[in-house]
Amino acid sequence: MAVATFGAGCFWGVEELFRTLDGVSSTSVGYMGGKTDNPTYQEVCTDTSGHAEVVQVTFEPDVIAYDKLVVLFFENHNPTQLNRQGPDFGSQYRSVIFYSDESQREAATRLKDELAASGKFTKNIVTAIEPAANYWPAEEYHQQYLLKRGMTSCHI
Repeated sequence: MAVATFGAGCFWGVEELFRTLDGVSSTSVGYMGGKTDNPTYQEVCTDTSGHAEVVQVTFEPDVIAYDKLVVLFFENHNPTQLNRQGPDFGSQYRSVIFYSDESQREAATRLKDELAASGKFTKNIVTAIEPAANYWPAEEYHQQYLLKRGMTSCHI
């Protein structure tokens, strides 16, 4: 098993995207990249803790490649929006890939560069690629939020 961590706006819809993939054994929403330990949702929403809302994906690399996860990440949000996705804004909604090892960093960088060179976007891709830091699971009511409500997507 391997772990991938992505921030692409509100974590509810991002979790649902990855949760349903063959080869993904589990997902968890939480916070990463901030300056405080064990942040709460309320703290993260103040846009002062430095954390991003993220989805941590545990996957079987022999079934689904890390590259495929990164491609889906880029296809399912706007990587040119700085610190926002749709109506949600603040650094907690930033576009970020947190890599666990050098191979993930290389793959994320290569795929970001390929997307930038593709001409798909007229604006620069602002997705950050950063080493994974402490992961803090979000409160239980955020876990599989859409599934618990019989929904498959958010308002975006």
